[in-house]
Amino acid sequence: MLENEANPYLSKTTRLPRKRFYRARAHSNPLSDAHFPVPITPSQVDYSLHFPQLFPSSDQDASSKKIQFADIGCGFGGLLISLSTLFPRTLMIGMELRDKVTEYVKERVLALRIANPGQYQNISVVRTNSMKYIPNYFEKGQLSKMFFLFPDPHFKEKNHRRRVISPHLLDEYAYTLEVGGIIYTITDVEELGAWMKTCLEGHPMFEVLTEEELDVDPVVKLLNSATEEGQKVARNGGQTFKSVYRRIVPKV
Repeated sequence: MLENEANPYLSKTTRLPRKRFYRARAHSNPLSDAHFPVPITPSQVDYSLHFPQLFPSSDQDASSKKIQFADIGCGFGGLLISLSTLFPRTLMIGMELRDKVTEYVKERVLALRIANPGQYQNISVVRTNSMKYIPNYFEKGQLSKMFFLFPDPHFKEKNHRRRVISPHLLDEYAYTLEVGGIIYTITDVEELGAWMKTCLEGHPMFEVLTEEELDVDPVVKLLNSATEEGQKVARNGGQTFKSVYRRIVPKV
């Protein structure tokens, strides 16, 4: 379909999928039931479906390279695209709950692979609810980076339990992150920024990165600019609030 010149879902100039055909509600309720396949264990994640050039057979070697970066609520995939060329040897995946947005990212990645042979083979996307199924996808200490960029603020106090950063969810994120792994968060909502910072500061398995460390981390520069939401905030002259923390061994 992507190679069909008459395909109306593709831009005639860039050959990338057109967002207007994949628009969806800005946010979804992560506590509601959704129907999609979920692996029972991380060993059941079929890497050949996500990275066919790197894993041409579904018979995966247990010692094969694993996904290291996870973009939680990846939206239209802008961060994944930027990270792909910055870390070409690293496997990474976006996790998105909205079906139309997930389909857009799939089509976008496929189009980029076709237009740039040999590139963008290290990124993929899966439709899932990361608040429920993170341990189904990643082993203990598997990830080196996790991203939570412009998550749903869920303003009402009764809906704070839907927030993707919370003390009990940080337990799961700490489980899947290796010691030294980094969790990146950013929002344009000051109250949510304070909430995420408080949750991370209060968790015994995370410590904040210093300003010096942030200055030399190339990923930090992408937090504002790589996503559609970040670009919108920048166009409107909005302020953003970042919290970047390292997974540590808790002090006894």
